[in-house]
Amino acid sequence: MPSLKSSEAPTACAVSPAGPLSPVEETPAVKTTTRLRRKLNDNLTAYGLLAAALVVFALFSWYPIVRGILLSFQEVNFVDPPRWVGFENFERLFADPLFGRAWLNTLEFTAIALVLGFAVPFVTAVLLNELRHAKAFFRIAVYLPVMLPPVVVAMLWKWIYNPGPGLANAALGSVGLPASAWLDSSSTAMVSLVIVSTWANMGSTTLIYLAALQTIPGELYESAELDGAGLFKRLWHVTIPQTKFVLLVLLLLQVVATMQVFTEPYVMTGGGPEDSTVTVLLLLYRYAFTYNDFGSASAMSLLLLVALGIFSGLYLKLTRARSE
Repeated sequence: MPSLKSSEAPTACAVSPAGPLSPVEETPAVKTTTRLRRKLNDNLTAYGLLAAALVVFALFSWYPIVRGILLSFQEVNFVDPPRWVGFENFERLFADPLFGRAWLNTLEFTAIALVLGFAVPFVTAVLLNELRHAKAFFRIAVYLPVMLPPVVVAMLWKWIYNPGPGLANAALGSVGLPASAWLDSSSTAMVSLVIVSTWANMGSTTLIYLAALQTIPGELYESAELDGAGLFKRLWHVTIPQTKFVLLVLLLLQVVATMQVFTEPYVMTGGGPEDSTVTVLLLLYRYAFTYNDFGSASAMSLLLLVALGIFSGLYLKLTRARSE
C-alpha cells in the first residue's frame, strides 16, 4: 500500500521556488473576449459623448434654423397664435423699397471690406513676419482690438469720427487737410464703417496669416533671392502660392461674415444718413423688434441663408475645380 508521503509528492513538486502558478491561465479566446469588451466600452463612452454634443448642437443650432424656416411662412408676433400665410411675408419684403436698398448697401460693404479687410491683414502679417525684434509686442498690439467688445469698439470710433472734438478730424487738421463729415455724409459713411470693422477684426486674421507664413520653407526665399527676385516678386511667386489655401478659406469666411454686418451700422449710424448704411441684418432687426413682424424678419433671414449657401457652394466648386 502506498504511503501518505508518496501520495503528497506530486503536490509538493508542483510548487515552484518563485511561488505558486496562476490558478487560471488565460486562453486566446478569453484574451479576445476581454479585448472586445474593453473596445466596446471605449466605443460606448465615445458615442455617448458624441451623442451629448449632437443633442446640444441640435437644440441650439439646428432647431433654431428649422424654427426660423417655419416662422418665415407664418404670421407671428408671439402674442397671438401663429397663422400660416404662405409666401405673404416674402411678398411684403419685395414690396418694401428699403429691401433692395439694404441688399445693395450690404453688397457695397462687402466689396469695400474685401479691398481693405482682406488686403490689410495679409500685408500686416507679412510685415510682422519680417520683424526681428519686439515680435510679441506688435502681435499683441495687432490682436488687442479683437478682445474689445464690438459695441465698445463702435462707440469708441463714433467718438473718433465726431465732427467736433473727434480725433479723426483733429488728425486731418494737424496736417493741413480739411475736415470730413465721416458718418454724417452718405458718401463717406459706408467707408467709415468698413474701417471700423477692419480695425476691430483684423487681429485674428493677421495671426492666421502669420502662422501660414511661418510654414513656408526658407529655402524657397533663398532660391528666389539667388535668381534676383525682389520683394514683390518673392511675394507674388513664393508667399501667395504657398498660402493660397488659407487665402481662399479666409476669403469665403470674410464674405459670409461681412454679409451679416450689424453692430457698426446699428450703433454708429442707425442706418443713416438717408438709409445709406441700412444693411440686411439691420432691416431684419427693424422688422422683428420695431415693426413686431417676426414672420417677415424670419423670411429675410431665410433669404440671406439661401444667398450665402448658394455663394458658398459656387465658391467651393470653382476653387476645387481650379485646384484640380
